[in-house]
Amino acid sequence: MELFTTLLNMFLHLDEVLGDVIRQYGTLTYAFLFLVIFLETGLVVTPFLPGDSLLFAAGALAATTDLDPLILFALLAPAAILGDAVNYTIGHTIGERAFDGSIKFLKKDYLDKTHAFYEKHGNKTIVLARFVPIVRTFAPFVAGVGKMTYTHFATYNVIGGALWVAIFIFAGYFFGEIPFVKENFEFVVIAIILVSILPGIYEWWKAHQEAQNAKK
Repeated sequence: MELFTTLLNMFLHLDEVLGDVIRQYGTLTYAFLFLVIFLETGLVVTPFLPGDSLLFAAGALAATTDLDPLILFALLAPAAILGDAVNYTIGHTIGERAFDGSIKFLKKDYLDKTHAFYEKHGNKTIVLARFVPIVRTFAPFVAGVGKMTYTHFATYNVIGGALWVAIFIFAGYFFGEIPFVKENFEFVVIAIILVSILPGIYEWWKAHQEAQNAKK
């Protein structure tokens, strides 16, 4: 039981204890990182696992430890892409059952609207959602529920997953050891997230303006 608790705490806070994990487990750290990134993106019940901060921390430590930033990217980009693919598949599989009327607040009309939304805006949603904690865990599931075509989903899943991992890994690698960044790590990650979601905010504002103009 104690071992299970230790491992659970390690996975939940891997971004905070990553340096110790590298010293203790060496190259096995790659496997831990792969698993956490896969679970954080692959299951709607695990959005609480570290994502952005873990990638940034891994990149920063790659500058001073045996971790290789290229290997990190080569392993964690597929982990993120595979996670979203699994999440999409789960949503696609159980979506119709969840909206069969047995759950009152889940109406078939919602499913139809979700499908229409993803067919029209799905590419932007799948890519931009990668950079928003919590949202990135639910976006592929909803895409599956909404029956977004898999070929359409897969293309932007690969683009979004590769961009997300590359930006945070290499930002950490090149800037993570700067004293100011090390001393203000959490604020730097938040700043990166805010900058990364600006395109999404712009798209929302543009759609809102178009809707307002259409009512005139």
